[in-house]
Amino acid sequence: MLVNEGWLDRLIRVALAVFIIALFLGGLLPGKWGLLLIFSGSFFMSALTGYCPLYRPLGINTRKK
Repeated sequence: MLVNEGWLDRLIRVALAVFIIALFLGGLLPGKWGLLLIFSGSFFMSALTGYCPLYRPLGINTRKK
């Protein structure tokens, strides 16, 4: 699979995912706001793989070659 995320992009995605999960577990994201967990999961998975599916059609690549 093509890697199109740089290290800073991946770090920001992991930080956002951890922040959202911490808010949810702390009870600060009640009800419908808990749906942000889906986004945190996608942030975390894209950071692990280094590939963002939205970057390809938009022509974005944050990885240094």
